[in-house]
Amino acid sequence: MDNETLPLFRADIEEAGYEPGHPIVRDVIISVKAGERVGLLGPNGAGKSTLMKGILGQLPHWKGELYWRGEEEASSGGFEMSSRIAYIPEQPILYERMTLWEHLVLVAAAGSIPEELFRERAEKLLRRFRLYSVKHEYPVRFSKGMQQKTMLIIGFLMKPELYLVDEPFIGLDPGAVLELLEALDEERSRGASVLLTTHVLDSAERLCDRFVLVHDGGVAASGTLEDIRIAAGCGPDTRLFDCFHKLTEYDEVQS
Repeated sequence: MDNETLPLFRADIEEAGYEPGHPIVRDVIISVKAGERVGLLGPNGAGKSTLMKGILGQLPHWKGELYWRGEEEASSGGFEMSSRIAYIPEQPILYERMTLWEHLVLVAAAGSIPEELFRERAEKLLRRFRLYSVKHEYPVRFSKGMQQKTMLIIGFLMKPELYLVDEPFIGLDPGAVLELLEALDEERSRGASVLLTTHVLDSAERLCDRFVLVHDGGVAASGTLEDIRIAAGCGPDTRLFDCFHKLTEYDEVQS
C-alpha cells in the first residue's frame, strides 16, 4: 500500500479505560483518510470520549497502536501533539486572566505562526464566528456557546492536518453550526481531515463521509451510510438514526 492510499491516521484499540481489568471500550478500529470526515457516534456513555482521550494519551489504561501515514506512532496511547493535530474538546479549556485575543496570541506562538499570517487568520475567524467585537474580553465570562466558538477559533487557527473534535454541536446556535460547517468545508478543500464524536446523528449524517457507531463499549457497525444500512438490514433511504436504533434495539430489549 503506497502513501496515497494509506490512511492519514489509524487507531487499533484492543481496550481502553481507567483501570486494568475494567475496559470501557474494546476492539475498536478507527481510520481517517486525508480530506475525510469520520464520525465516532453513539449515545452518551457509549465510550466516544474515552476513545478520544486514549488517542490523546489521557487514559491510565490503554492497549493498542496508533499510526500516522502507516508509521506506528505510539503503542501506549497518545499522539505527540504538534501542528499536524488540533484537539477541540467538549468542555472549553480557558485561562481565567487572558483575553480572547491573548489566547490566540499564545496559540500562534506555540505553533510558530508568523505575525502577519496570524493576524490574517485570527481576524477572519473572529469575524466568521462573530466574536470580533469581544476579542479583548475574557472568554471565561462568555456564554457556553461563545466559549465553544472560542475553542473552534483556536483549533482552526492552527490549520492542522487532522482535527479531533469532541461533541462540536453542543452549545452552538444554528448560525454557529452553519459557520462551523462552512469552516470545515474550507479545511477539507485543502486536504485536512476530521474525526469527531457526537450523539447528534442527524448532523453527523450531513457532515461525515464515514461512521463508526459505538455501542456498549464496542463497534456496532462502521463504514459509509450505505454500509451502515446494509449492516442494519435497512432500506436505501433509511436515516442514520434509524439504522443505529435497529442495530442496538436487541441489546435494549435484552437489558
